[in-house]
Amino acid sequence: MRTLAPPLVAVLVRVLGLTLRVTLSGVSPLVPLWHSKRPLIYVVWHGRTLMVPWLNARLRASHGARAPRMLVSGSRNGQLMARYACRFGVDVVMRGSSSQGAAAAVLALAAALDGGDDVALVPDGPRGPHEAFKPGAIALAALTGARIVPVAVGAHPAGRLPSWDEFLIPLPFARCAAVFGEPVAVPRNADQARACWEMERILRAVTTTADRMARS
Repeated sequence: MRTLAPPLVAVLVRVLGLTLRVTLSGVSPLVPLWHSKRPLIYVVWHGRTLMVPWLNARLRASHGARAPRMLVSGSRNGQLMARYACRFGVDVVMRGSSSQGAAAAVLALAAALDGGDDVALVPDGPRGPHEAFKPGAIALAALTGARIVPVAVGAHPAGRLPSWDEFLIPLPFARCAAVFGEPVAVPRNADQARACWEMERILRAVTTTADRMARS
């Protein structure tokens, strides 16, 4: 049953997507970066990830966006997410449970960015705390010079699972807003704690904007 879940969910999301009234915000400034192959690091809260692979496929077709490399954990849930994302053409980097596995994942992501690929991270994953920005994206941006793009998806009406991340599921025919914040550069010598605090503030603001747009 777990093997069948990712392809089934991908089909259901595609069908759901056909019913949504989608509004995009903040895409235009990213188009030149996509066309110039300047790598970006996307960050989105764990509870807002369901529609992101579908939206990325839509943006690849309409605006020339790139399919990012997405970091997922090596847990069962992470493997399910990997198989789901791959259904939309999103490549996956698996993070091992050991420190060596984490280091290997960071090296793989840095290599992808150096090669001109984009990367997607979930800064409060895989187990929270809810909407707490962990330092992985900050460290990767400081190391590679790639800019961080905060992303949020809002929907109304929508359901929320009773999980730590308050996982958002748009209802059929909902209004859906996908908001891309301005790319943020992280200096190599940046104070990591302060940079995390600032990116958490920015991503929460972008998420609030997406929710407000979906309700308007």
